[in-house]
Amino acid sequence: MKFTASCAELSDLKTDSLILPTGSKLENSAETINQWTNNIISSAIASGEFSGKSGQILVLNLPESAIKRLILVGTDGLTNQRQVKKAVTGACFALNKTKSKTALWLEGGITETIEAEASMVAQSINASLYDYKKYNGDKKPSLELLTFLTSDKSATSAADAGLVYGAAVGDGMNTAKQLGNLPANICTPSYLADQAVALGKKKLNKASITTEILNRSQMQKLKMDSLLSVAEGSEEPPKLIVMKYQGTDVSKKPVVLVGKAVTFDSGGISLKPGRGMDEMKYDMCGGASVLGVMNTLTQLELPINVVGIIPATENMPNGRATKPGDVVTSMSGQTIEILNTDAEGRLILCDSLTYAAKFDPETVIDIATLTGAVISALGKVASGVLSNEQQLANDLIESGTQSADPVWQLPLWEEYDELLKSNFADMANIGGPQAGTITAGCFLARYAKDYKWAHLDVAGTAWVSGANKGATGRPVPLLMAYIRQKSEENCD
Repeated sequence: MKFTASCAELSDLKTDSLILPTGSKLENSAETINQWTNNIISSAIASGEFSGKSGQILVLNLPESAIKRLILVGTDGLTNQRQVKKAVTGACFALNKTKSKTALWLEGGITETIEAEASMVAQSINASLYDYKKYNGDKKPSLELLTFLTSDKSATSAADAGLVYGAAVGDGMNTAKQLGNLPANICTPSYLADQAVALGKKKLNKASITTEILNRSQMQKLKMDSLLSVAEGSEEPPKLIVMKYQGTDVSKKPVVLVGKAVTFDSGGISLKPGRGMDEMKYDMCGGASVLGVMNTLTQLELPINVVGIIPATENMPNGRATKPGDVVTSMSGQTIEILNTDAEGRLILCDSLTYAAKFDPETVIDIATLTGAVISALGKVASGVLSNEQQLANDLIESGTQSADPVWQLPLWEEYDELLKSNFADMANIGGPQAGTITAGCFLARYAKDYKWAHLDVAGTAWVSGANKGATGRPVPLLMAYIRQKSEENCD
């Protein structure tokens, strides 16, 4: 798939589809195209076929024209980036249904800058072209070229920059989607490790990326007994995947991303209900998002250092499996009473957070499908964020707004932390039936006291259920918006 920017005259262009963002009031290019097409747009508005309302899509065929069809995208009432993304995504899916090989996207002024609009278009095109069955096959999507058309020649460089960034983020989302959608008998901890090793062999121009895989014996030497306790019931060996992206000099402290990768979560001895358990292959989507970010970074080669840590394991019941009531000692030396083996994500993350300190991080962000409680609180719209540093939380909230991949902050108050008290260990791994997302965050916060840290609970946003079941690729856009902002600060 190729993207390009142009300021050529419409009358000089030939394409399968022209995408035109417009409201009910036709202005500038929309009015010109309406006249050029014998008032086809105004006729559609007059007949009620197209209202111009936010997100409405209408495909109009243009017989005997150099442009075969016109795809109208309603823009009336667009007030935020989430609505813009919804409209753009709808247009991209409509475009894909036409089987067009070439397409033009006419600048619509639907974001604050042309670069942001071009970025949203390229990201949405790449993400919408994802097909699980075709992803690793030889069959390519119909669309081969999308040209972003601007009215100002001076804006083409900004549009080009947006297309490059957006396309790379879309590719990263697709990486995360594919890993999430793979069945657990294929996407094992060893498979994830192999994917990370392959990515670590990429030869970059201005940056470098390397991968190290820690096995069970290496984790035992590090005293990662909390992480290893989750793996006790599985025949699949656990892996700790460590990826280092070096985009600037080594003196710059890295952003560390820690992604939970439970490649299948049965709940362990605290066995989950059978209904819907197939979706527990998605319990590795935090780790998948880290691999998606790393894939994007290899394309963009941003001037920033990023470390990705992915604790990968299954959570299964057998005669060796950890039992409710067991006490384990984490890498930090803190002891944990395991009251519920289905609260396993925090057990693999806590040792990974302790390990993260060795990289002297600028910030640490963990990403995890951690609690069902976050779905009760925020549904499928926003991810939850908790942080021990308000500026970091603010930065992630702003990045979520810009990328249309939103987060909502929850508190880390001591009253919630007290719910983790245990009679037999330094803490319990659950805090009771109330405030499950917050107490999980409080648990992790105990292991992140030496640096700026944030926790993203993506249990509600990493995948969707039902007829369209599948991984979403979130929060790759959010994480990349944050990393890009940090990289720009490095250049100041």
